[in-house]
Amino acid sequence: MEFGTVLQCNPPAARTVALAKKAEEHGFDYVWTFDSHLLWQEPYVIYSQILAETRTIKVGPMVTNPATRDWTVTASTFATLNQMYGNRTVCGIGRGDSAVRVINGAPTTLKTLRQAVHVIRELANSRPVEYNGATLQFPWSIGSELEVWVAAYGPLALKLAGEVGDGFILQLADVDIAEWMIQTVRQAAANAGRDPLAVKFCVAAPMYVGQDWEHMRDQCRWFGGMVGNHVADIVAKYGSDSAVPQALTDYIAGRDSYDYNEHGRAGNTHTSFVPDEIVDRFCVLGTAEQHIEKLEKLKALGVTQFAGYLQHDNKEETLRVYGETIMPALREHVVAKAEADRPDLTRQQAST
Repeated sequence: MEFGTVLQCNPPAARTVALAKKAEEHGFDYVWTFDSHLLWQEPYVIYSQILAETRTIKVGPMVTNPATRDWTVTASTFATLNQMYGNRTVCGIGRGDSAVRVINGAPTTLKTLRQAVHVIRELANSRPVEYNGATLQFPWSIGSELEVWVAAYGPLALKLAGEVGDGFILQLADVDIAEWMIQTVRQAAANAGRDPLAVKFCVAAPMYVGQDWEHMRDQCRWFGGMVGNHVADIVAKYGSDSAVPQALTDYIAGRDSYDYNEHGRAGNTHTSFVPDEIVDRFCVLGTAEQHIEKLEKLKALGVTQFAGYLQHDNKEETLRVYGETIMPALREHVVAKAEADRPDLTRQQAST
């Protein structure tokens, strides 16, 4: 299993860069950021500084959208970063939430999302693509590599992720919901003639290492409100009796408003409708041992990456415990010398 952390681009930008460097120091593989240009600072500018001050970490948005940036500009940005820093970018993309809603827009259609994934991926992988009636290609881009991961919740979006995504991003860590969604994405991939095991699966959720459950829940309750925005769209489209697990849809019954000015922030005053049970199910909280136990279950379902949100008051300590204890327990273990190569001490002693 690989590991990432998800940051907000709150000023000062130097703080975001410092957290990204700290994540690499502790062994994380990815640094993701929110991409909402009015609420926070511009992530792609910050990516350039992160890549300049690190060596191995990959960076990308969780998630961008097809509406607020021209697709060719998005692709050019990734291809430029790859040329400068050596193919260390990844693109998470969805229909759009805070970035479009804050400017009184709306999430794009799935058809638009599908088209955007294709255009961004082809151009950012140094390949030509048909766009607006013309064949386009970056003449300066050679050997750029970019994976495009699709974030989804609803049945049709999950189908799209399986059909076209290099990876699938699920923004919650509920084991039962993850199992259903992974199976849905894999089936869609198989139906499209793809290898279902080739699609990568990233579960993204707040990670908080501690023992004070009341405090941890209060620090991470905002996440249930954020997920609720997407769930509300699903319920509006499919009703409350759709194929989507009730564990995902039932809790938004008490949701009556949402203030994007507090989006993704601990202490969000518009998330009181989120019960403790949902916080516990959607997030990864508790001691190191409790984190390992939950992540082992997700890994067994086929999750290839866990990306932990750090929008709380225990950032550095959580990164440290993950680096020293949690991630080593979930990594593939390689021994310096295999058991078969070790000398048989009993036989040696008997011969002497």
